[in-house]
Amino acid sequence: MARYTGPTWRLSRRLGISLTETGKELSRRPYAPGQHGNQRKKLSEYGLQLQEKQKLRFMYGLNERQFRNLYLQAGKIREGKHGENFMALLETRLDNLVYRLGFATTRRQARQLVSHGHITVDGKRLDIPSYLVQPGQVIGLRESSEDLQIIKDALEDVVTRLDFVEFNEDKKEGTLTRMPQREELNAEIDEALIVEYYNKLG
Repeated sequence: MARYTGPTWRLSRRLGISLTETGKELSRRPYAPGQHGNQRKKLSEYGLQLQEKQKLRFMYGLNERQFRNLYLQAGKIREGKHGENFMALLETRLDNLVYRLGFATTRRQARQLVSHGHITVDGKRLDIPSYLVQPGQVIGLRESSEDLQIIKDALEDVVTRLDFVEFNEDKKEGTLTRMPQREELNAEIDEALIVEYYNKLG
């Protein structure tokens, strides 16, 4: 299944959650798009599980194969709960951390910055958005990319950053200090439903 490239706000309204985690998409019209969008039908148990999986998948901008592979990888971690480990791994993707550090205003924009070679990890250029960053690794900008206006604008718009990342304003680089904790991540996601969904698929 290909990655979704359509309008994010419309998708946020259909799923009933702010995929950018800003709340802007649902502030004016907190119902699904279309003529009958405000007449939601009650979902079946499977429908609820599928919807929860789609919320998380579209939030991080992954295709189905990438999403499931990372879910299986999370299942190999012996400590902690499967669903919580899965969400923590999603947060440690390079494109997501570029977004969390403030180099980009959206995850989609962050993925583009990584793909185009503007981002470095421990001083080396890395153009793989799915790369899983380890605690202690430093994420920065290529010297030739520091003056990009799109990055300057994004950094100026940053209000706060999550506690598991640190940012050096002078060097324009950030560090993943530790693995994210569940309480720091989106509270609207019920990861237990996603685990149930994949358990049923086998």
